[in-house]
Amino acid sequence: MTTPPPIKLKQSANSTAAAASSAAQDARLLVRETMRISANLATSSPPIGVGGGGAAATLLQSESDETTAFRLVEDQFVDSSLRLICSEDIDGRRWNYVAERDRSGKFKRNSIRAISLQSPQAPAEELMSFIRSYVVPDGFPDSVTPSYVPYMTWRALKHFFGGAMGVFTTQTLLNSVGVSRNRATPGAVAINWILKDGAGRVGKMIFARQGKKFDYDLKQLRFAGDLLMELGAGVELATAAVPHLFLPLACAANVAKNVAAVTSTSTRTPIYKAFAKGENIGDVTAKGECVGNIADLLGTGLSIMISKRNPSLITTFALLSCGYVFSSYQEVKSVVLHTLNRARFSVAVESFLKTGHVPSLREGNSQENIFSFPWLRDKPVVLGSRFKDAFQDPGAYLAVEPFFEKERYVVTYNPSKGKVYALLKDQAKSDDILKAAFHAYVLLHCINSSNGHRSLALKQHEYDNSNLMLTTADLEAHIGESCKVVSTAYGVFKNKTVEQGWRISDSLLNPGRARLILPG
Repeated sequence: MTTPPPIKLKQSANSTAAAASSAAQDARLLVRETMRISANLATSSPPIGVGGGGAAATLLQSESDETTAFRLVEDQFVDSSLRLICSEDIDGRRWNYVAERDRSGKFKRNSIRAISLQSPQAPAEELMSFIRSYVVPDGFPDSVTPSYVPYMTWRALKHFFGGAMGVFTTQTLLNSVGVSRNRATPGAVAINWILKDGAGRVGKMIFARQGKKFDYDLKQLRFAGDLLMELGAGVELATAAVPHLFLPLACAANVAKNVAAVTSTSTRTPIYKAFAKGENIGDVTAKGECVGNIADLLGTGLSIMISKRNPSLITTFALLSCGYVFSSYQEVKSVVLHTLNRARFSVAVESFLKTGHVPSLREGNSQENIFSFPWLRDKPVVLGSRFKDAFQDPGAYLAVEPFFEKERYVVTYNPSKGKVYALLKDQAKSDDILKAAFHAYVLLHCINSSNGHRSLALKQHEYDNSNLMLTTADLEAHIGESCKVVSTAYGVFKNKTVEQGWRISDSLLNPGRARLILPG
């Protein structure tokens, strides 16, 4: 018996629409069920391991739950037109990508959609995530060094106090120039204000020639710049007492504040570079400046509210100034630099000679003297000095010169000035300059040790000259002792500094430009 051929029925438009509607309902049901399963998995607590294998058991159970979740989600697509393509993970958040098939089993064009496998974030978490994107670099805390957090904390406090002070100083300037009391015509006010700003720009250009010092003494200059900023604010405040001297006082204050701005700008990049672990210096800088601006705005807003109550100007300014200077000092102290400038080099050498160990990066930076400003001339060691500063007696030079025949430098001590001088010969290279600096601090250590560990500067005031003047024989003995120490310890010192992560450069020691040319 022959089977009759199947009868081909033509589908009506209503039938096609009903099928499409059914598929759409299946897809919506599938998405809702996937979200429900994902939410249940996300809110379920992982099992707690017992004994030593608790962590491993928890990890295995977590992986098992994730695998089960994906299988459950995938099983939901068996009887549907949607099929799982792949999964994706972004910072711990996962998505499934699904696509829709037609009746022939082929994927439809542009049918890929993403399904989140976690419940939506709480509003508080979304707010914190939004704030974090503005104030911390991407990948925080792994993208920056540990010293980044204390630095930014003190920096925010400093800008907070600075913004608060700005309200009072600006109000004082406006009162002094005559805007509030109509003491001057608008044209005169504008001219005075323009002259004030112009003087500040001139001061900024003049101070820019000190640029090299920003590289090797940036902590000291950064703190000095903040002190100068505070001084400028104080001078602006003084215009309230003598408004007829507004122009000279305002010009002087603006010069000081612009010089401080140059210092802050010039030292900003090396500091941020010390925090960046990778090629993210731009991100670190942007977030750091954002934190400063936010703190400045908060301080400004608080100061505006306080100023409406007409507080004591001197008392308020004194409190804000103390907070600003203290925050600035702590901000600079929290910076951990990897380079050895003169101040950190002296700390490293002194620690090495006393204990045999070179301090770590954090220890060396914490012991650095922030008040050792580069323009001070009372430093005990002078590197690259001139011959006339080191020697006044030809016999003293002839006595010490044989010790340094094979070296490209000469180190001596001048008792009348209480300083150790390191003279560089014209053939001196980078390593010779470093060795000369090391030798100078070794000689200083030997002389201090022989005098009961008293500092050279204090002895000049507490004892008479008869107890201070070293004889030629004493000087030769100290130099001979220092030469023995340097010959055996200099290489060890360099190796230990590298092991601790320090980077040594002769340029950061800021040697003088004088070079000794010997006859013959």
